[in-house]
Amino acid sequence: MRQRDIFWFWLPLFASWFLMTAEGPIIAAAINRLPDEIIMLAAMGIVSSLSITIESPIINLLATSTALVRDHASYRLVRRFTIHWCLALTLIAILVAYTRLFDLIVPGLLDVPPEIAAWVRPGMRIMVFWSAAIGWRRFLQGILIRFNRTRAIALGTAVRLLASGGVAIVLAVLSQLPGVIIGALGLMSGVIAEALYATWAVQPVLRGELAAGTPPAGGAALTYRGLSAFHIPLAATSVLVLMLQPMVTSSLARLDQPTLTLAAWPIVFQIALMARAGAMALPEVVIALHHDAGTFAPLRRFSLLLTAALTAVMALFVFTPAGRFYIFGVQDMTDAAGALALASLPLFVLLPGLTTLVSWLRGLLIQGRHTRFVNVGMAVNLSLTATVLIAGVLRRWPGLPTAALAMSLALLGEVLYLSWRTRATLPVE
Repeated sequence: MRQRDIFWFWLPLFASWFLMTAEGPIIAAAINRLPDEIIMLAAMGIVSSLSITIESPIINLLATSTALVRDHASYRLVRRFTIHWCLALTLIAILVAYTRLFDLIVPGLLDVPPEIAAWVRPGMRIMVFWSAAIGWRRFLQGILIRFNRTRAIALGTAVRLLASGGVAIVLAVLSQLPGVIIGALGLMSGVIAEALYATWAVQPVLRGELAAGTPPAGGAALTYRGLSAFHIPLAATSVLVLMLQPMVTSSLARLDQPTLTLAAWPIVFQIALMARAGAMALPEVVIALHHDAGTFAPLRRFSLLLTAALTAVMALFVFTPAGRFYIFGVQDMTDAAGALALASLPLFVLLPGLTTLVSWLRGLLIQGRHTRFVNVGMAVNLSLTATVLIAGVLRRWPGLPTAALAMSLALLGEVLYLSWRTRATLPVE
């Protein structure tokens, strides 16, 4: 297996992730140019965080679909499984947006200031179908990866970005809607457009490789119980992953200057997310391409090269004028929030490289159907994050440096655990 073959398989997936991470900055840039931008940006950050947390059980449908959809029967079973999850999570989103559960979570559990919480609720009501749209398109994207249609995934994300960014920009220019409403409408427009595109793009596979009457794949037939046993540890992992955002948000709300810090945090998080886009594309590459000991070394080399490259790119962004230009030029942040965001960026330099190592090891374990170890690894991550954040709140450490320390140490702990489990369970040499 050549490095360039891995690269060309990975590149469209990276493009998809990078375009997807660009969505948040476009929304934030629109909100920053509207009235009450500090309040609206803080509220939009919480809307996004809660919505992504609700969808967390179905994020890894991408990995499940990539690994398990092999013939028409497995396609139908995973499709039914996906629909069940989408319905359940939509119900949860409705309960959060329209019942007293909102008050228990946002002003209560997260301790969000009242002036911000008042704008979170209308944003959540717009986002009730977010999980369903995300779950459906990730199920279909897994099929596209399995059958080597990765370019369609990048094109689908471009459709999403055009829809979300276009709606946000048009509404910001032509309407008088509050920033959080514009942001939520933009995000929903984007995920619906991408889900519709994925439904269209997968049709050649459904008429070809997965058509009714095609020969079944070898091995034991997939069952609903087996599918659940494979996916539930990944769902639990995603829940733990996406609990990090509300956990960090809740900690920042309890430290000094909560409104200013909550306004700066979404921009810092978006920068870190864009820098990690290449890493986020890696697990499905490993799942699709790793088969035995002979494929381990090329994928390891590619992952280590990617680790070095993403770390270098993040360092160049942080330690050159690019970071200042992005924060004050592209995002047009206020002096106070922008200065806080810029000062904290050097503390996040290691995140892209550590995330790459985690993604590589997760991909190996998922491909080997050791999903429970992936779940335990994320539990290690979450435990370390919580420990550092609690210490920061108790000792009144500065908010964004505390978040950087917590995330970096947690990723390092997860890398160490996953490395141990990989060596113990997989044929890697």
